[in-house]
Order: sequence, then structure tokens, then C-alpha cells
Amino acid sequence: MSAQRLSAAQLHANLAGRWPDILVALGIPQTALTKRHGACPMCGGKDRFRFDDKEGKGRYFCNGCGAGDGFTFVQRMHGWDFKTAVARVKEVAGLRDDDSPPRCALERRAESQSERPRDWSATADAIWRRTSALHGTLGEVYLRQRGCVLPPCDSDLRYLAPDDRHPPTLCARLTDVESAKPISLHFTKLAADGRGKAGSDKDKTFLRGHRKARGVVRLWPNECVTVGVGVAEGIETALAAAWGFAPIWSALDAGNLAALPVLAGIEALMIFADHDEVGLRAAHACAERWREVAAVTIVRPEAPGTDIADTVVTT
Repeated sequence: MSAQRLSAAQLHANLAGRWPDILVALGIPQTALTKRHGACPMCGGKDRFRFDDKEGKGRYFCNGCGAGDGFTFVQRMHGWDFKTAVARVKEVAGLRDDDSPPRCALERRAESQSERPRDWSATADAIWRRTSALHGTLGEVYLRQRGCVLPPCDSDLRYLAPDDRHPPTLCARLTDVESAKPISLHFTKLAADGRGKAGSDKDKTFLRGHRKARGVVRLWPNECVTVGVGVAEGIETALAAAWGFAPIWSALDAGNLAALPVLAGIEALMIFADHDEVGLRAAHACAERWREVAAVTIVRPEAPGTDIADTVVTT
């Protein structure tokens, strides 16, 4: 029997009661889902936003950017179109298009618990143990080609040598932004000579099944962070910005940047924003929260549609 696409009613029925976990897994900060008025993770402010999950559809309302359901939430947060938002929600929720009836609430809750992205695992640890420092590798070739500063040897960005299944790869360890405990890995697949990405449609991927939300790549270790720290979305963006400011970390995407929690002891935050709607919105959402306790500066390139890495001149 051929697969049949889930109807809108079936999709909402399968997602009812699961939106808080789904939204967190897709990079929405947990602090935005308390059903109390607070800052909007998309447009900032202090008390303009409220998530109420009305009718179990992930509904929210913001005086600044309007109202919507869970699909609208992730669309606006990440700049996705509706088709992409539905696909990512289904992926996190473990749903597929078929002709089987919607599961009961207890079954959904049990499956949700088993499907919830996990933290560091034996698989992650085994991969990380295979990595090496960047110096003298194709990882260094790639970063130099992109005009990046090479991070210190104890960085959470390392090199994974090729094998019979995978090309040479930059391997980044994600750690929880507050506890600094490892949670996942991020991979950037490289060309055989290191002078660019591999050229596939999945050159940048996360380790499947592991938590990404609230993670950062500590390109400089905590010991280097004294008074201030910089943060950018992409790894290359952060390392290009490091020509002018370090230590610096990568949040890896706009959702994690927007949700970056205030960290004790940091008196200055430098945010290197991507110059697009999603990137600037994430930067300002982060800045709005941090300005209560730290000096915050947002830096962005002049040209729309670019990031700091695009402005670095390579030779």
C-alpha cells in the first residue's frame, strides 16, 4: 500500500501536547515556553511575548511580531518556509507519512521520551577520540583558505581524518553553554585537498539523535574567557571575527544565538551578527537579555546577505 500524507488534522493530533519538547529540540529557548509574559525570542522586548500552547498547537502571541502556532514559531525563528518547518517538526517528533491511524496520547508521550535528543554518548565519544589538533591537517588548509584564525590547540574544533566512508572533516564538539558538558558533534565535510567544502548537499551536519539546543562550540576554552567573550552563528564566521576579537565561540545557528543565556562573570559580550533578517533578529534578542548585566556590542558586515567571513580578504 502506498504511503499517504498525513492530513492537517492528523498532524495536529499527533503533535498535541508535544510542542514544548519539539520547540526546545528545534532551538527555541526553554525560558520562552513558560506560559508567562517575557521577552520574545524572535524580536526581543521585555514582556511582549507569551507562549500558551492553546489547543495543543504550540500557539503564542507577541505584541511585536504577531501570533501563530508551533509551525509559524519555528518558521519565524529560523527563516524557514512552511514546507521546511513541517519537515523538521516531523523529524523531531518521529512522524512519517503513512496510512496508520494517530496514536493515543500515552503512546505519543512514551515515544516522545525515547525520541528526545540525548546528550553525549559512547558514539560521540568514540568519534571525538579519533580527532586530532588542526595544525598541519586539511582542516588547517580549509580554515586558512577561508581567511580564518586558527583556534588554540585545546579548542573544541578539531580534525577528523578521512576513511573509506567519509571525506576529511572538521569536527566540532558542542557543549552546554552553562554547564560546559559535551552534548553533541558538528561536522563540516571538506574537499579532498581541503580548499573548500566537499560539495555535497550535506556538507554541514550534526550528530544524529543528539541535543543541539543550548549548545555552543567553545573555539577558545573557558580558561581563556576572563572579562568578555565574542559569539557568532557559524564557526567560520567566528574564526574570521577572531582577527579582531578573541576569545570567541560559535552558536552554530540563529536559534542558539538568540537563546544564549547570561553567563555569570562575563562583563562584555561581542555579537558578530549575520546581516540577514534572521541573523539580526537573533543578535538583537540575545543583546536585549545580556544588556541588563553586561556591555554588549553588535557587529555586522555592511552588505546585506553576508557575514563576517565574507568580508575577509584571502591571498
